[in-house]
Amino acid sequence: MPREAGAGGAGTPEYEMLQGILARSSKMKRLLRLITKIASTESTVLITGESGTGKELVARAIHYESPRAPRPFVPVNCAAIPETLFESELFGHVRGAFTGATGTKRGLFEQAEGGTLFLDEVAEMPPLVQVKLLRALQEKEIRRIGDSSAIGVDVRVMAATNTDVNKALESGQLREDLYYRLNVFRIELPALRERRDDIPLLARYFLERYSRRQGKSVTGFTREAQLYLLQHDYPGNVRELENAMERAVALVDGDLVTEKELPTDMVRRKMLKPAGEGLAGYSTEWTLEELEREHIRGVLQKYVGNVSRSASSLGISRSTLWRKMREYGLSRVLK
Repeated sequence: MPREAGAGGAGTPEYEMLQGILARSSKMKRLLRLITKIASTESTVLITGESGTGKELVARAIHYESPRAPRPFVPVNCAAIPETLFESELFGHVRGAFTGATGTKRGLFEQAEGGTLFLDEVAEMPPLVQVKLLRALQEKEIRRIGDSSAIGVDVRVMAATNTDVNKALESGQLREDLYYRLNVFRIELPALRERRDDIPLLARYFLERYSRRQGKSVTGFTREAQLYLLQHDYPGNVRELENAMERAVALVDGDLVTEKELPTDMVRRKMLKPAGEGLAGYSTEWTLEELEREHIRGVLQKYVGNVSRSASSLGISRSTLWRKMREYGLSRVLK
């Protein structure tokens, strides 16, 4: 089961952590539970999601929660391998197999023996190599280029892609038979904008990480910076948030990150001030969770407790708003 990492102040929901993955949102908490179930199996896994959502982090979590944890985790970016070298990289070759093959080379399958091979951007793999990968998965053996004998391998394969799987299948970019072989377990990672509950937690986590690395004592954010962090849509997802925090810590001179240290794209959009009191009603000592609570309170007051209009204004579903209201003790706003 995911390890419980801790809890915030009064009214702040507990969060969980598993192999470096932090989760406060219900979507991510469910995902952590799914990881623990999948980890105990030997089945292949296909991880999908936008760039920057943490697909390799999820693959590593599955590996290190599994019985294969003591053995290698071997990641490979399929988009970075030249087509002419793909087969050799995966399966290896023997001396004299082709011009320049001056010795025998162990491929990635052999390097991952007993462990896990993670194929990132699997849809970028050439069709011919996809056929040979499918055979390796089915037969649990590989053949080095130029070798007449097969080699048995004990490797769990996980794959990931940020492309639309249906479009990749329709265009023939991803072979249908390989897709079904990989898709025994499917994990779809939500974009960060679809799990905004995690933004304050992740922002604080990355802020503390880079403060330690850079030898600084950055303790938090100004109220304006907090609002920009909460309202941004993060097209680059968690990776974008992490990069923003690394940049902010490098630039900040004081204890608090201001909007001046945030990337231009994050602050270009007009800030949506909290309804009701406005910025003047907020303390710079408040956490992002506290700021979110007061922002929701202000929106509910603005719409006289109308949950549908409030949820629409906040950009979340009614069920999400109801849950946040329970978490933050805001039901009384409706009375």
